[in-house]
Amino acid sequence: MAATPIKPLMLLAIAFLASVCVSSRSDQENPFIFKSNRFQTLYENENGHIRLLQKFDKRSKIFENLQNYRLLEYKSKPHTLFLPQYTDADFILVVLSGKATLTVLKSNDRNSFNLERGDAIKLPAGTIAYLANRDDNEDLRVLDLAIPVNKPGQLQSFLLSGTQNQPSLLSGFSKNILEAAFNTNYEEIEKVLLEQQEQEPQHRRSLKDRRQEINEENVIVKVSREQIEELSKNAKSSSKKSVSSESGPFNLRSRNPIYSNKFGKFFEITPEKNQQLQDLDIFVNSVDIKEGSLLLPNYNSRAIVIVTVTEGKGDFELVGQRNENQGKENDKEEEQEEETSKQVQLYRAKLSPGHPVAINASSDLNLIGFGINAENNERNFLAGEEDNVISQVERPVKELAFPGSSHEVDRLLKNQKQSYFANAQPLQRE
Repeated sequence: MAATPIKPLMLLAIAFLASVCVSSRSDQENPFIFKSNRFQTLYENENGHIRLLQKFDKRSKIFENLQNYRLLEYKSKPHTLFLPQYTDADFILVVLSGKATLTVLKSNDRNSFNLERGDAIKLPAGTIAYLANRDDNEDLRVLDLAIPVNKPGQLQSFLLSGTQNQPSLLSGFSKNILEAAFNTNYEEIEKVLLEQQEQEPQHRRSLKDRRQEINEENVIVKVSREQIEELSKNAKSSSKKSVSSESGPFNLRSRNPIYSNKFGKFFEITPEKNQQLQDLDIFVNSVDIKEGSLLLPNYNSRAIVIVTVTEGKGDFELVGQRNENQGKENDKEEEQEEETSKQVQLYRAKLSPGHPVAINASSDLNLIGFGINAENNERNFLAGEEDNVISQVERPVKELAFPGSSHEVDRLLKNQKQSYFANAQPLQRE
């Protein structure tokens, strides 16, 4: 059976919970898939863009627990800079591709870090930072998981330097306050720090004009090679040996994979291993699946996982409750809740660059995942030689739970000699 496609930066918001499958559903009705058209462009010009995914709970009521989590994508061309800003949200930043220099400002200090693919770092809410693409040829792609602090589900960003469409945060203060704060006249402050372009009032500008302004934002600017070298020369690199840094970057592949064989590798850093992730109760993982291979069916005991396809193509299947993408509309539906909860639903999607889930790679596939409610989470596999939770069922219970005898169940489970990853092609039997 053909499973359903995903394009680069298409997302699977996967809540791991239920069990078996009975039928399929189209992409349009699949609440777990977030295609690229569900991103809103916040800023865009010839140097790159910043895009924000729609709210998870707007896609479906089943994601109410994710209403205070937002996902942003940053992309920029070589030798460009995202200008300094801060956001009222905690961030987990992960570099998907390219090379970056991240500078983080404090009131009496600053730290710069050279980041590469797989590097991750937490930026606390209110941190002023700027990000440069230091590569000569490759575009920089960064993914941010944001947890807003003061307005749940809403991101509020403030630029140190103003643009035509978004003034500097300093411009919000009165002239008297600014003159007293900087101990100089307002004209000098305006000339040196503030945006001077006059804007037509917001209500007079057409929607087309406002969209055009978004495309002309100078939030991402071109920088010279000399400026890049100056920004990166004193920057620290992420540790390739340790993931326990309290404030610096760590690499998702700095340790051996937790699952690995010739069909794939599964790297994961959990809150127990990293203080930055512990503060937010999040794990981060990176999964490589070889072409023609399968991540065996599994589920998480506690975590809701947001998965991003960064490279490659494949198919995914996820099992949830039937009609899970619909909210309760009336009392009659509430009365039927117990009955419908017994039914299960198979959701499929095609992948191109919880519930039980299996992923089949039709080309070499890379996934980045953020696990919410990560503390004490356990991943349980439903197939495979090792860590197979079904194999732990005692013989008398197997006799009662399955149509086959316990001997037949054991023999079936032993057919799969691989663990975690396996060949996706089923055995051909006469």
